Amino acid sequence: MNPLPTRWQMLILSFPRGRDTSRVRLWRALKTLGAGTLRDGVYLLPERADLHDAARGIAEEVRAMCGQAHHIEFAAPADADASYKKLFDRTGDYRTVTAAATDLFGHVDSLAEPELLKQLRQIRRDVENLRRIDYFPGPGRDAMDTRLATLETAVQARLSPDEPSGTPEQTIPRFRIGDYQGRIWATRASLWVDRVASAWLIKGFIDPEARFLWLASPADCPGDALGFDFDGAAFTHVGDRVTFQVLMAAFSLDDDPGLARLGELVRFLDIGGAHIAEAAGFEAVLTGAKQRCRDDDALLAAASPVLDDLHRSFSPTQDLKT
Repeated sequence: MNPLPTRWQMLILSFPRGRDTSRVRLWRALKTLGAGTLRDGVYLLPERADLHDAARGIAEEVRAMCGQAHHIEFAAPADADASYKKLFDRTGDYRTVTAAATDLFGHVDSLAEPELLKQLRQIRRDVENLRRIDYFPGPGRDAMDTRLATLETAVQARLSPDEPSGTPEQTIPRFRIGDYQGRIWATRASLWVDRVASAWLIKGFIDPEARFLWLASPADCPGDALGFDFDGAAFTHVGDRVTFQVLMAAFSLDDDPGLARLGELVRFLDIGGAHIAEAAGFEAVLTGAKQRCRDDDALLAAASPVLDDLHRSFSPTQDLKT
């Protein structure tokens, strides 16, 4: 059985004279959408609801500038369909991003931490942008994803050498918050995303009188302390859930939509997962705070208001103060 032909949409645009700035802006918008160029002024995109609205918006804007714009939807015959798809071949882009990840992998141990994280963030953005416009994925995508995963593992090993390996997926026991008051909580020093967010969660939602120990090594954890985010700790990774999410489940906080969204953000930055738009911003803020703060207590104090605001932002609007 022959596959159904791809539904396409075509934009035919003609700009009035003297509107170079607007022309460049709209050309950038088309590039951001990943539009293919059939010839000058004629652009192609797959037919999809979000792309349809974006293409129609561009056409309307051109008309508002007194230009001409035609937005046409159609199904191409098989031979044309194949040639159209070639306009969306991202092989070269795959190679560029894969090469950048390979180069950074070779410098993981030599770059200063802020520069290493800066370059990793840029590669993640490039990967995410490419995935977004990769309408007809090719084999180069798997190689890119594999190289990125290898790079992120190496960076994590450099910055968090005692990162928990996690336990197999299992039912997380439930505990009463009232039984966990005024306790000592311990995790690895040099806080990063999961640990700083987990400490914020503990202090703000579980144990307001919590005292924290920042350990040089997990082996230094005292017997009377509640360890978190290291192998053998009372609370650590379970299956594909990071420590923040495990603490949420353990103390019945997982029905809070703001915390649930924060958990996805922490998971994305810690071990990967569904992209969260705010993740890059939080990581950049945390990087700056880590450079500025003298120790982990100061870092937690600096990060806590940011996490407070993210929690408010992620919570239903009716729960927000106006």
